[in-house]
Amino acid sequence: MADIFNTLGGWLHAVFVQQLDAWVMLGFAAQVLFTMRFVVQWVASEKARRSVVPASFWTFSILGGALLLVYAIYRKDPVFIAGQAGGLFIYLRNVWFIRRERREAA
Repeated sequence: MADIFNTLGGWLHAVFVQQLDAWVMLGFAAQVLFTMRFVVQWVASEKARRSVVPASFWTFSILGGALLLVYAIYRKDPVFIAGQAGGLFIYLRNVWFIRRERREAA
C-alpha cells in the first residue's frame, strides 16, 4: 500500500509541482474563468427558480475560452485547440444576439 501512495505522490508532484510555470498558471486562471460561467448560471437559475442563462455566462465563456485557446495553442494540442476555437464562435454569436436584442428593445 505504501508503494501505491509513493507512486501516486510522485505522479502528483511531477504533474502539479515540477511542471508549474507561467503557462500552467495561465491555464488554471483560464479554467477558473471558464468555470465561473457555470457558477453565475446556477446562481441566476436558483434566484429565478427556473433555468436562466445570464449575459455574464457568455462573458465568462469568452474570457475563459479565449485564454484556454491560447494555452492550447501553446501546448500544441489539436483536440483542445479545435474544441476551444469552436466554442468561442458559439459564445461570440450569443453575445451578438444579446446585443442586437438590447438595441432593438431600446
